[in-house]
Amino acid sequence: MKRATYEDVLNAPENKVAEILDGELFLTPRPGYRHARAQAAVHGQLWGRFDNGQGGPGGWWLLTEPELRFGEQTIVPDIAGWRRERLPEIPDRPWLELPPDWVCEVLSPSTERTDRSRKLPIYAAAQVTHAWLVNPVEQTLEVLRLTEGAWTIVHVLAGAEVVHPEPFETIEFDLAALWGEAPPSL
Repeated sequence: MKRATYEDVLNAPENKVAEILDGELFLTPRPGYRHARAQAAVHGQLWGRFDNGQGGPGGWWLLTEPELRFGEQTIVPDIAGWRRERLPEIPDRPWLELPPDWVCEVLSPSTERTDRSRKLPIYAAAQVTHAWLVNPVEQTLEVLRLTEGAWTIVHVLAGAEVVHPEPFETIEFDLAALWGEAPPSL
């Protein structure tokens, strides 16, 4: 089988997220409502307090769907965060090579297997220190920490709790906001 190249990513249909994972091209459709809502809710709760520093400690860059290049891997997490002491400024190009300190993947039935079996090992090899797996269907947030090269589950949080998940434990994080229902039809 031919190994995927970045040319394959560039030639991918515009309505797909293109990633190269272990030499294989993965094309994923744009997310559905539950996925998009959960992603926006995670970013929204963290951005002001950690990226912008309003009502929180600041000190982070938080980006939605950044393109990350780790050698031959091209990976697009739903959200990624870098501590500013490691990444003082965001480069003026459409990808980053410095692994983030934290990633968040919102699980969908069509992506969960890839997120768990392909992407988590790549994040571990790149030494990303924290990962969140958000499952809007099951209404769970799995908090993982990289320990000696392997993922350790720190918490599995569920329901409508207000929690303090790593690495953002200095704030209250409202899980209920992640599970919002679709607005009524007009």
